[in-house]
Amino acid sequence: MEWLIPVIIVVVIVAIIGIYLWATYNSLVTLNVRVDEAWSDITVQLKRRADLIPNLIETVKGYAAHEKGVFESVTQARAETLSAQGPAEASVAEGHMQNALKSIFAVAEAYPQLQASQNFLRLQADVVDTEDKIQASRRFYNGGVRELNTKIKVFPNNIFAKRLGFSERGFFEVNDLAAIAEPPRVQF
Repeated sequence: MEWLIPVIIVVVIVAIIGIYLWATYNSLVTLNVRVDEAWSDITVQLKRRADLIPNLIETVKGYAAHEKGVFESVTQARAETLSAQGPAEASVAEGHMQNALKSIFAVAEAYPQLQASQNFLRLQADVVDTEDKIQASRRFYNGGVRELNTKIKVFPNNIFAKRLGFSERGFFEVNDLAAIAEPPRVQF
């Protein structure tokens, strides 16, 4: 009977470690899925904006056909946004898209008839709404990444997380902060 107490202690310790690993693994999976969901939200909004761009270009082209360079930069930024893989590439593409949108709205300001066009005004409102949604999605994604990375880094999770197949995720940071300091200006 003397051997029973040490066996019980070992079984309890192993059970506690097992429960801890199970709970840690499940919480890391939950956070990982939340980050994936948030990234999906960002890509949906980026796609929505990219889908608005051709209509915006065509509307502006009708009034300012000679502004070919602006249209090409917007088209190139759109393609870059659609082909971006992961937060780092999306960050670079986001900076280029912000600059391109600013230039197309700057061109539009020179054409009062364009600014009076209901189609252009609706497209402007849609772009601004989408920019707001992108910003909200980016905050949600970065919040999820913060939670996941914190969970991975804290002791004793840092001992087990990498062995369980979890690694830190990158934040969605924009390389050119000045380019996105504010959404594209819309003037009526």
